[in-house]
Amino acid sequence: MTQAKTAGRAAASDAPAATTPAGKVGVYLALLQLFFTLGWTIYVIYLPQLAARVGLPSGAVIVMLLVDQAIFTVTDTLMGIAADRMTLIAGRLSRVVIWLTVASCAAFMALPFVAGLGPDAKIVLIALTLIWVVTSSALRAPPLALLGKFAAKPSIPILSCLTMLGYGIAGAVSPYLGVALRDHDPRIPFVISSVVLLVTALTMSWIERQLREGQLTAPERKPLVIPASPGALAMTFIAAVLILALGYQLHFSVNSAPLFLRFAKQPDLQWLMPVYWIGFNIAMFPASFITRRLGGLLVIGCAGLLGACAVFGMVNAGGLNTMIAMQFLAGAAWGCILMSAMAAAIAVSGGAEGKVLGLMFSALALATFTRIAATAGGLNRNTAYEALLQWTPILCWALAGAALLVIAVTRLRKWRDSADPASAPL
Repeated sequence: MTQAKTAGRAAASDAPAATTPAGKVGVYLALLQLFFTLGWTIYVIYLPQLAARVGLPSGAVIVMLLVDQAIFTVTDTLMGIAADRMTLIAGRLSRVVIWLTVASCAAFMALPFVAGLGPDAKIVLIALTLIWVVTSSALRAPPLALLGKFAAKPSIPILSCLTMLGYGIAGAVSPYLGVALRDHDPRIPFVISSVVLLVTALTMSWIERQLREGQLTAPERKPLVIPASPGALAMTFIAAVLILALGYQLHFSVNSAPLFLRFAKQPDLQWLMPVYWIGFNIAMFPASFITRRLGGLLVIGCAGLLGACAVFGMVNAGGLNTMIAMQFLAGAAWGCILMSAMAAAIAVSGGAEGKVLGLMFSALALATFTRIAATAGGLNRNTAYEALLQWTPILCWALAGAALLVIAVTRLRKWRDSADPASAPL
């Protein structure tokens, strides 16, 4: 009888999925990323107009965008480190994130109203922008750090997939937003996006509670400890993410539109650019199952090589249909990369989930900074650099993908030959 009870308790403890509402958590994170990214899109659409209203020169817009990404590069890592510390005390992380989101949404909502005051409000507009950028980092690494700390390992790939689905949907609708909102009063979209994001963020305490309750019946999760510094594998992974992100930025944001214009007209771009994000959203779901079985590093490596081939095919396409197909594959590759990177960051973190996720988001911000700086410097308008811009994304994805693939295959062989848990798929 005693053995039967023990076996029953063991069987119950092996089923964390039944007690943790992973689907609800994933949908919540998807909505959070969707509303956050749409808010950023609205900001980019209206920033030139807001800057002009307070008398800032047109060149100040580029400087502000560069400063935004530079701040993200620092604050994302700091927020991740703070998340590791705050998760040691139940409820603290969600409370801090909620209060920072209140400040972020208040600053964001105030931007168009302050801009309407004219040149006298120039300093106030800049100050509100800085407050919004700094505090909005709370919605990047910390929510995902909760997954790394408390979600059952088998559920992390699909949760990462759902999280990035919100990002992908926002990317797909961004071209339409740019067309639909450009000539409208900015106050309405700023208010609506701020309220929706704040209402979504207020639910985070419930999400943390659900994940913590699931932790009690998830024996494969390690006890909470103060994390150590990320190891060599984690830092190699971050460097690879930076290179992959640079390839994405240069391909999609710099090269894609000129490549499409070889066979299409300017008004067609609003229909052609979302093809990338359609491939992004579709490919993540099957890739999440492969990530669960073979690890995120292997999926990132293969997707990087696939993306390099797709970009090469797009550059050398002989017609619009071929170019659309290659762009779809390139988007699918980036979807696999980004989704698997979330899961791999948690796997290689060694208990420092927040820090590694923060470093990963910092790498993404640094890549965005580099792309904005390159375009601001006129690199994309100089014909002497045309070949460099076309080949750089291919090389970035191929080299980083090959490096991670070698690491993943090496670990898989060691794990297969020795059954060493330390070399298990990541």
